[in-house]
Order: sequence, then structure tokens, then C-alpha cells
Amino acid sequence: MQRRLTPLDRFIERADSVLRTLSDSSNQAMRPSPAQDTEDTELDAGQRQHVAGLMRVNHTGEVCAQALYQGQALTADLPEVRADMEQAASEEIDHLVWCEERLQQLGSHTSLLNPAFYGMSFLMGAAAGLAGDKWSLGFVAATEERVCDHLREHLEKLPEADIKSRQIIVQMLADEERHGSQALEAGGAHLPSPVKQLMTHVAKVMTGASYRL
Repeated sequence: MQRRLTPLDRFIERADSVLRTLSDSSNQAMRPSPAQDTEDTELDAGQRQHVAGLMRVNHTGEVCAQALYQGQALTADLPEVRADMEQAASEEIDHLVWCEERLQQLGSHTSLLNPAFYGMSFLMGAAAGLAGDKWSLGFVAATEERVCDHLREHLEKLPEADIKSRQIIVQMLADEERHGSQALEAGGAHLPSPVKQLMTHVAKVMTGASYRL
């Protein structure tokens, strides 16, 4: 018989999720990195710094994705699509780990601003969940749309020689496109244009800051 979780149990579970998301090397990927069998190529100092900035942005995006899903889990019902949401969250953890590994290979670090971005995204996810399931799913779809835009830009900005980072980003892009489609197919509403524009502005601030810090 499965034991029912108490409020304290749920609090501990949430706290553990937060700590794992914000602590480097504390998560485990369910899938191997798409680049694990690819040899690293020679990059000059400027290229390594640039690629590290891009991968740091991608890592921060995955931190925000975890916060979004965790915030929604706190407030949204989503009974009919809970399994799909949990699968998407698991794949986002894969992305988180892959980006961390690539940053370590590049001799760089994750963003110092991740705790602040996590908190902001958690609140946004919780607010979306309170607004109702169709808006919560719509928020996921709109978020994934912006993430995909950034990933496509990064594929264009990567040095041609950096095959490892490219393989990671290509797989991330495929996963994120699927997550967005699933959210809409599950009944997600298309968000109003002003909301999407605000999300775009917020994303620009986050990506600009995490690229540098």
C-alpha cells in the first residue's frame, strides 16, 4: 500500500528538487549525452569563451524549465496530462546535465544568477498553474517556443568545428519542440500577444545576463 505524503513530506520533496536543480553535478541524466562518443575539437580561447557563454545560457534555460514545472506541480491540477508533464520534466533534467558536462569540458561554469532566475520562474509557473490548466499548458508551449528560438540562434552562432555542442543543442531542440506541441495538443491555450512579448523581453534579459555571468 502506497503511503500518502504529508505536507512535510511534500515540502521536503520540493526542497530536494530545488537543491538538485541549483547544485551542479547533483542530477543524473536518464539518457546519455548525444555528444558522449564525439571527440572534442580544438577551439581557440575566444571560441571556447563564446561557446561556454551559449551553453551557460542553455543551462540557465533548463534551470528555469525545472522551476516552471515545479511551480506548476504545486498549483496546477493537470490530471489527464500529468504523466506527459513528468516525462517532459525528466527530459529537461537530461538537458541540464548535458549542458553542465559541456561547460565542465570547456573549463567554464554555470550562471551565478541561476538562484534568482529559478525563483522568478518558479513563481511564474505557480501563477500559471493557478490561472487554470489551459493557461498553464499554454504557458509551457509559449516558453518552449522561445527556448526553441534561442536554440536555433545558438546553432547558427556555434563555431563549425564544435560538433559536440551542436549535437547536444540539436537533441535539445527536438525535445523542446515536442514538449511545446504536447502542451498545445493537451489543451493549452495560445497566450495573448502582450504576454508573449513580455516573455520575450524577460528572456532577452535572462540570456544576456547568463551569457556573461
